[in-house]
Amino acid sequence: MRVLDRYIVKTLLAAVAVVALVVLVLVGLFMFIAQQGEVGTGAYTTLKALRYVLLNLPDQLFQYLPVIAIIGSLTGLGSLARSSELTVMRASGVSMLRIGGAVAQAALLLVVLAVALSEYVAPELGRLSREQKAIAKFSDISFAGEGGAWVRDGNLLLQIERQSGASDFGGLRVFELTAEGDLAAVGRAGSASQQSEGHWLLQDYAQSRFAAERVEFVQQPQRQLDTRISASFLGLATADRTQMSVRALAALVGYLRSNGQASHGYEFALWSRTARVTAVFFAMLLALPFVFGSLRASGAGARVTLGLILGLGYFLLQQMVESGTLAFALPPMLLAWVPTVILASVVGVLVARLR
Repeated sequence: MRVLDRYIVKTLLAAVAVVALVVLVLVGLFMFIAQQGEVGTGAYTTLKALRYVLLNLPDQLFQYLPVIAIIGSLTGLGSLARSSELTVMRASGVSMLRIGGAVAQAALLLVVLAVALSEYVAPELGRLSREQKAIAKFSDISFAGEGGAWVRDGNLLLQIERQSGASDFGGLRVFELTAEGDLAAVGRAGSASQQSEGHWLLQDYAQSRFAAERVEFVQQPQRQLDTRISASFLGLATADRTQMSVRALAALVGYLRSNGQASHGYEFALWSRTARVTAVFFAMLLALPFVFGSLRASGAGARVTLGLILGLGYFLLQQMVESGTLAFALPPMLLAWVPTVILASVVGVLVARLR
């Protein structure tokens, strides 16, 4: 990497870092305010709420990284244009392609950061935050790896594999104990949902009950389960599909498909997470046509405003596509890539016109 390329990359990444800091402070503040309603439950204190927010900031950074990249690249390149540094580069014979290559190098570094956050940092810290929050708020809970938890309610032991909705869970195992603590029955439900306070409906329930000299097997399409454990409590112990890594999502989708279970929501999360990483690259390049065009002599306020409009437009489009895909059961792989494809197309058209 030449000196000029390093200078452009350094300027862009510095601007992205400043924007990321501002966004994370705002997002963290709103998250902390939202946690205040739960402070005081059990041993969940203000300090633990702050720790919960801090542990979730890497995932928030990943979620907003395309928006941050758009604003940061506009700000960074705009500062070079405002100080006439880009003009001097062009007058010295530096081609627009060379400048675009330096921007692409900065974009690739952000893609590496996005992959690290998505696959290694954010899922682990998110899991840790949920575990610590659940332990602080409730008792009789222990965790069995990512996405799993053991919860006890009297003579019932529940093991939850995953969460598929606000009050819906999949892969729920029920262990019934006798008054002496011996195992009386083991059952598994394909899915479970809370119908009302203290009442759960188990779907596709199969149970093995242990008698004195035999094992009785019973299979029921539905079964009512009475327990004091609430859906909000179980939600703290299970993995949110929007926070799972691509590797975990791919493994889960394969498992659900092989067992004939619904995987639509997890498929969309898998492809959406992949598309968001790709979008970071094109978000950085989006600044080129504007900085060399209409915003060449504009101030920082105009560039930030445009970045906010473009970034929020992309973010809202992404949220609309996600809601529509899950609500109407549309093809997850195709729809998950729509916002990124639109962003890449816009960048391609604007750069081609600029050339």
